[in-house]
Amino acid sequence: MLPIGDDNRDRLTTPYVNWALIALNLLVFVLFQGLGENIAFTYTFSAVPQEIVTGRDAVTPDETVLDPSTGRVYQLPGLQPTPISVYVTLLVSLFMHAGLAHIGGNMLFLWIFGDNIEDYLGHTRYLIFYLVCGVLASLAHVAATYALGQNPLTPSLGASGAISGVMGGYLLLFPQRRVTVLMFRFITQVPAIVAVGMWFVLQLVNSLGMLGGQSDGVAYAAHIGGFIAGLALVKVFALGKPPAYRPRRAYNDRYRF
Repeated sequence: MLPIGDDNRDRLTTPYVNWALIALNLLVFVLFQGLGENIAFTYTFSAVPQEIVTGRDAVTPDETVLDPSTGRVYQLPGLQPTPISVYVTLLVSLFMHAGLAHIGGNMLFLWIFGDNIEDYLGHTRYLIFYLVCGVLASLAHVAATYALGQNPLTPSLGASGAISGVMGGYLLLFPQRRVTVLMFRFITQVPAIVAVGMWFVLQLVNSLGMLGGQSDGVAYAAHIGGFIAGLALVKVFALGKPPAYRPRRAYNDRYRF
């Protein structure tokens, strides 16, 4: 089930911050990461669990690796010197991606779910909410890395932790909003509690492989941690705001979801 849109007919504001976040992610990926080809930049500014725990920059040599499934030998780059505080990488890494599929999927989800949260929280609160969820998601990944005995020198990057927080907030605020999804070969609409809920269940199921020492390169702990952060914090950031549906009562009296 792939979300491809949602109902925005009741949106009251223009989501400038959400658009800016998408533009910044694309800008970093194209100009600084060279569409994912600039490995030196990526391995300089990614978040590294060991660096976050120790507060010290880690530099490692390149490695020659044999892929057992293909027999192909390739060069795995080492970690590069970080010219800023290693703790700042918790923020910088939120705007970096590993490849076209990675950034494409993340920006699609941010485009669908972010504007509604910005509309409800307001521009400034939404920006802070997004960044806080992203940092907490990264810290959840760091904690899981050590708890599960994984390699703490493996760098992590991507906006998915912050976007997971947005989705957690979306689920709590708009559980019945219609989300357009691609299901098998059909396009249909389901309530957000189904679309987002199934996505979260999938993260939980896929994360079970980490317990067995298996990894597919996806930081599921960041997804789960970000989602929980969004659930826990969205009402805090919404203090002083009316219930999500109250300003739209006339709309909801007409359209029953």
